[in-house]
Amino acid sequence: MIEVIPAILPKSYEDLKNEIALVRGVVPVVQVDICDGVFVKSVTWPFLSKAKMDDGEFLANNLDQHFRGILNEQEGMPFWEDVDFELDLMVRDSVENFDIYIKLGARRIIFHIEAVGDLEDFRNFLEGIDTYVRDSIEIGLAINPATPLSELLPLVPSLDFVQCMGNDKIGYHGVELDEQIYEKIKTLRKKYPDLPIAVDIGVSEDTVPLLVAAGATKLVAGSAIFNTDDIIGTIEKLKNL
Repeated sequence: MIEVIPAILPKSYEDLKNEIALVRGVVPVVQVDICDGVFVKSVTWPFLSKAKMDDGEFLANNLDQHFRGILNEQEGMPFWEDVDFELDLMVRDSVENFDIYIKLGARRIIFHIEAVGDLEDFRNFLEGIDTYVRDSIEIGLAINPATPLSELLPLVPSLDFVQCMGNDKIGYHGVELDEQIYEKIKTLRKKYPDLPIAVDIGVSEDTVPLLVAAGATKLVAGSAIFNTDDIIGTIEKLKNL
């Protein structure tokens, strides 16, 4: 069965907590979109405002108090006992501050190929991640429709999965699917028959059958799930389309 993953674009910790509560006990994994206002225009928790970097360092005074509490092991992610998390790092500093982000206790971490810098350096970074970390966290890489697939292919052997973004306008919910993504998925599926392929943006009742036929195995949906009166029913319907 296809995995359906609710995507949360949290404006605050309370927003994060409230939306996780809506799918708690319904799905095993929730995606949390982290946006810094630099790599993408939108800003989400844990940032209080557009992230500012000083010599590449994480500026703690721009971070939500709950995030700081999690980093200091004084608290955990909301409902962490019941739900696993994957973090979609739509941030400029995902590589530099990987050790900070993993302290959130995510089951999966998603980088964006457009944000990681030199791709050979990124491959070296992936291969250099501690074995214990790689055994406990799945690493994925997202790619926008406009980015040539040729940039991604050399990195696939170092990844656990790939996430195809359904539109170049990332960091927002309710964006329509760019149909050129179907060919990207088909190409990936043909070249890597066993590769888990996620799709984020544009997942709906209309697009799911086409995405699955192209080779997608994970469907990440935000507005299609949270903008409905029947969240549980919608998730089940998406799984079975």
